Order: sequence, then C-alpha cells, then structure tokens
Amino acid sequence: MSVDKEFLASLPTRPGVYRMIDAAGAVLYVGKAKDLKKRVCSYFQKTDQSPRIRLMLKSVDHIDTTVTRTEAEALLLENNLIKGLKPRFNILFRDDKSYPYLLLTGHRFPRLAYFRGTPKKSDQAFGPYPNAYAVRESMQLLQKVFQLRTCEDSVFANRSRPCLLHQIKRCTAPCVNRIAADAYARDIEAAAQLLKGEATALTENITAQMNAAAAALDFETAALLRDRLRMLATVREKQFVDTTGSEADADVVAVADVAGVIAVNLTMIRGGRHLGDRSFFPQHGEGATPAEALDAFIAQHYLDHPIPARILVSESIETETLETLLSQQAGKKVTLQHRVTGERRVWLTMAQANARLSAERRSTERANQSQRLAALAETLDLPGLKRIECFDISHTMGEATVASCVVYEGDDLKKSDYRRYNIAGITPGDDYAAMRAALTKRFHRSIEENGVLPDLLLIDGGKGQISSAVEAMNELGLGEVLLLGVAKGEARKPGLETLIFADGRELRLAKDHPGFHLIQQVRDEAHRFAITGHRAKRGKARMQSTLEDIAGIGPKRRKQLLEHFGGLQGVRDAGVDALASVNGISRELAETIYHALH
Repeated sequence: MSVDKEFLASLPTRPGVYRMIDAAGAVLYVGKAKDLKKRVCSYFQKTDQSPRIRLMLKSVDHIDTTVTRTEAEALLLENNLIKGLKPRFNILFRDDKSYPYLLLTGHRFPRLAYFRGTPKKSDQAFGPYPNAYAVRESMQLLQKVFQLRTCEDSVFANRSRPCLLHQIKRCTAPCVNRIAADAYARDIEAAAQLLKGEATALTENITAQMNAAAAALDFETAALLRDRLRMLATVREKQFVDTTGSEADADVVAVADVAGVIAVNLTMIRGGRHLGDRSFFPQHGEGATPAEALDAFIAQHYLDHPIPARILVSESIETETLETLLSQQAGKKVTLQHRVTGERRVWLTMAQANARLSAERRSTERANQSQRLAALAETLDLPGLKRIECFDISHTMGEATVASCVVYEGDDLKKSDYRRYNIAGITPGDDYAAMRAALTKRFHRSIEENGVLPDLLLIDGGKGQISSAVEAMNELGLGEVLLLGVAKGEARKPGLETLIFADGRELRLAKDHPGFHLIQQVRDEAHRFAITGHRAKRGKARMQSTLEDIAGIGPKRRKQLLEHFGGLQGVRDAGVDALASVNGISRELAETIYHALH
C-alpha cells in the first residue's frame, strides 16, 4: 500500500467516486461517498475491517477520485463504472437482458403475444415479467378465459379454416370470422382489465352479463359466461395477490445468506397480480453482509430496468440517496420501504422465503460441485485445478461447421467466457482440421494478450481429435496445458466414456465418480452450445439460399417478401393470392415462388 498521508489530506470533502487501483493498473474496487475525504481515510483508520477489505488494501497501489455535484450523481457514476470495469472486490450482479412483456397488439383483431423491446404506440404492453415462463403461463390462462388469438400475422392473414386452438376452445377463430369484431374487442377489453388488476370489477361485469342473458332466455350465452367466470376464479386463485390501484404496483426485493451464499429474490407485483419472481446471485459477494448485497442490487439492477413506484426491501439500508437517483431515473417519485404491515408484509415474507430457498439450493449445489472438482483434481493429480475449458465441433455433413468453447470456473459454468467459432477454409466434414482451427483461434489471442489459460482442456472426441489438439497446442507453444479427450463409449451410452490423455493413455472412471460427473456436465454443455450455434447458422444460410435460388427474385424483391410476411416461414405459409398481393410480384412469379417453397 503506497497511498501516503499527503494524498489523503488533499482529498476534497465533496461527494464523488473513488477507485482503488493496483500496481498493474487494474481497478480493484469502485465506491461512492458523500464526503470523499472522510470515506477514503476511513479505510486506513479502522482496525475492524472485513477480511475482504483487508485483502484488497494489501493490493492497492494508488487511488483515483472523481468529484460529483451530488451523492445521487456519485451513486449513478459508481454503478456505471462497476458495470463497465467489473472490479474484483465489488459485489456484482449480472446485467441481464431486457425483461419480457405480454402484448395486446393494435390490430383490428388484436393478437396476444410474448414481447421484448419497445412496443408500438398502438399496442398495449403489460409487465414487465421476471422471466419468459411467467409470460407464457399468463398467456395460457388468458387463452383459456378469453380465447384470444396468438398466431403470427402472416398465418392469421392466410387461414382458410380454423386451427387446432379453436377446436380445443383456446381461440374464437377471428381469422375466419367465427367471431364478430365488436365481440372480440370486448374480449380484448376484458383481458386488459384483468391484466390491469381489475379482477373484481371484471367478475361483477361478467356476472351481470350472465344474469341478463339468463333473463332473456339466452341460455347458451349464459352458460358460456358461467364457464368464463369459473375459469376467471381459477386465475385469481393462481395469481393470489389481488388489490387495486397504483398502490398494488411494487417490486419486492429480499436477500438471504446461507453458509456464505447470498441470494437476492425479486418478486414483481403489477396491478395487484403476482407476476412471478426470480433469484440473483452476486459475484464477489464473499464476506459481504445481506444489507450490502441488497444495496448493490438495487443500485445496479434499476439502472437498466423499469422502476415501479414502490420497492419493498427486506433489510434496513440507507434509502435517501437511492430514492433520489431512482426517482430521477424513473421520472416519478420512487419509494423504498423496509418496515411494512398487512398485505405488503405478506409479500415481503414470501420473497424472503424464496430467497432463502434459492440460497440453500445454491449452497448445496456449490458443495457438490466443489466435491466434484476436488475428486477430479485428485484423480488427474492436478492440485491447482480451477479452470476447465471444453471444445466440441458441430456440423451437418460438413455444412455450417461451428466450434464451441465452454468454461467451468469457480464451482460453476462461466457463461460470460463461452465462445463460438465459425470454421471455414477446411475440407467439409474434417473434424480434425476443425478442432485445430478452433484451438488456434482461441489461444492465439491469449498468447498475444497474455490472457488466461485453462488448467485442463477437454476435447469432445477420441484419439484422432486429441492428436489434432496436441498438434495445435504444440504449434502454439502451449504444450504444458493438460489435454484430455472424452471419447464416447459403446453405443454412445452415457457413463461408458473413455478419457484419453495426450500420450495415448486411457482412463475409464466409475459411473458414480464425482470427477467423472463433472466431466460429463462440462462436455454436455459444450455439445449443447455447439449444436445450438450450428443450427442457427445452418438455418440462416438455408433461409437466405432458399429465396436466392428462385429465378426472378433479386435482393429487392426478397427483402419485400420477408418484410411483408415477417420472415421466410411467413412466405412459406402464404398462398399464391397472398404472394401476388405483394408489390412487384406478378401472379406468374407468385406461383413460381409457391411451388419452389412447397
């Protein structure tokens, strides 16, 4: 530690951000302060620092500071720097994709759809939902109650008879006019009412309609409305949180610590409906308190995601600065609450229970993974085994060859380090050349940039593949990395794999060997990652070539067709009349396209 007293004395007493930096220039930690001088000096005055902070201070070479106008501005800058720099002593939460929404489109016969991104002004978006499963579940419930269409526009425009969903009473078949536009609009309005949390008013409205139909002796309509009420009651039982008004929009954030494993559970309540929950696990959270983890999650998570007016938290944290920042981000007043009663207390208790369950499950998984890694290290005589990389090759008769590299580190698969490599310039189907090309791509850059190397390199394949891998690694000057081939066993049955060393030695572990289970896990993940990449590449290539091979279809017409029908599948589903309706497509050309695709 080379920070001197003169530097500490020169620090300003204003809000700002400080960065702890080591001798190599790497940022170890980013923090914010209401008073930079007081906060930074406290690191060198306290004697009761946590082990994590003491370890960090041993590596600090110097400290950089940035002054801001307010503490809220410092908090925003701090979390932007944390996301960009990923310092090893900060509590980090993965920056996930945008959350999914449930969409009611603005068509004459609106479509019920799963959606990510920014909706059109004519569409109604409900959410966000914590995960795709929650959206799908809500869509299924709404289909049962209101029988709304979910098909793509290209399919809807070209139906000549009702689909299977109509036959199983999941759609009223507006595509073939089995329901009038005004009746369908009423169903859409009712669905929107339910999604807004107005279930009680909706139930009363349907009950009144049912009674009126019965009084008019329209018993068929009354029976349909009775069935709808029953299904609506089922929905309300599943989505058991039910209130009204803006007070019912909230996120509930709870944290639990089990055996050093921290889990943060986010539960979303919208319009009084419990939309679902998901758990997050921080990186570099060792030694952190639940309150610190909760504070870091709120600051990092809501920088890029929708912010409700109310956030309930399970720990007592300093909320004034967070509320100021979140309110600025959301453009409305945002309140953080810890001490709550009544229904909100029920929500918080539920989230705390889910957080604890997630932490317990992750703790058990981590213990099992540690046992597996230790068993494999002992078997291979690799006491320093921490990082494993596995390569696999996927193609179809030499077409669209893709190599995958997956990484296991820190008792878990490290998806941020996964890589796919498109392999070209080799004889189609030559797996050995593909493996050499993939390893060269992966490790050539590591050599140039002094990057990280694996302690164990797994190759999905037999003696031929491992020989190719050995040649490639020797050419790169990385012969010291331990290579291990994973050859499929008799009849390709799991559990019968043979491990092949670079020198040709073979090893077959027992089916119940913990280290063998780890190898299978990593190998299966490499296979999954390779084949999904290959299928995407192959599908894209075939989609492009299918239209390109049709005489009379140039780039302009191909673009028009794909845009008009929403993709190649829509073009395939279209009839001759629909194809001929596209600007620039004659009847004769439409027939040519139709026959080429069928």
